[in-house]
Amino acid sequence: SYLAELLLEKGYDVHGLVRRSSTGNNTANINHVKDQITFHYSDLTDAANLESIMLKVRPDEVYNLGAQSHVSVSYDCPTYTGDVNAIGVLKLLEAVKRLAKEKQVKFYQASTSELYGKVKETPQTENTPFYPRSPYAVAKMYGYWITVNYRESFNLFSCNGILFNHESPRRGPEFVTRKIVQGLFNAWMGDREPLRLGNLDALRDWGHAKDYVEAMYLLVQQDVSDDYVISSGEQHSVRDFCDMVADYIGIQIEWQGEGLDEVGIDMKTGQRLIEVSEEFYRPAEVNTLLGDCTKAKQTLNWVPKYSFKDLVHEMCKIEHNENYY
Repeated sequence: SYLAELLLEKGYDVHGLVRRSSTGNNTANINHVKDQITFHYSDLTDAANLESIMLKVRPDEVYNLGAQSHVSVSYDCPTYTGDVNAIGVLKLLEAVKRLAKEKQVKFYQASTSELYGKVKETPQTENTPFYPRSPYAVAKMYGYWITVNYRESFNLFSCNGILFNHESPRRGPEFVTRKIVQGLFNAWMGDREPLRLGNLDALRDWGHAKDYVEAMYLLVQQDVSDDYVISSGEQHSVRDFCDMVADYIGIQIEWQGEGLDEVGIDMKTGQRLIEVSEEFYRPAEVNTLLGDCTKAKQTLNWVPKYSFKDLVHEMCKIEHNENYY
């Protein structure tokens, strides 16, 4: 949704692929600009449809942000995740390659810091070896390398943005950042059920999605396609995120215990706010991610505008205004 807004602001004619949904609510984040976008029913698993749309629209730039994007779900649906996140990229690239015979077209692939998984060095750069630790990350690794391969094999303008965690108030409630914001606001409003989380020690490099779509755009504006790490350059634990949200609300959390026995207690009321549940641990944990975006800063002149505190406070402010008045 942030990318659509950015492109519209720059005067683009924006087309979007949308999957048919019986609930009809899968475009909620772009309702405010929906009338300015041309939609095409499609799916990354449908090669014929992708090619048909590509040849009909004849775009100058293609941004592939489509994916089965939830790491936990990828363990439940590994085949589907592979079909979309890996082979789906190949099908889209084939459609781009067909169009590229007739005109110049640039392709952006949304890659992920999850490629680094069991990290080989910290911080992670464009040259750090990948070690994916989930079906999601393994599928995304194929998407990354097939993008590189089509660049080198067919001289396509195809680039990867290796994006570290990017969040916003528009994040789905199934993702940990939004889950924390909602859970602690619910506790503040009197919900007595504790928020249940997984690995509180997991360290992530969190940035704002609005900053990161600007980097995507800049990648595609280059004369030569290449791959870039996009990150904030600092990391915080899940526990840190909880503390930042609690501080915004006016709650002070006291952490007691360790591992699965750790709990977060409201120091004023004694209420148990947060519990750790083994249910939310990954089968193969990714303990630390920290990006080095020096290349993007030097080549793209890209610098994130939002700090970690800015991001968390915006998520809290929107959550508060939309749901608690």
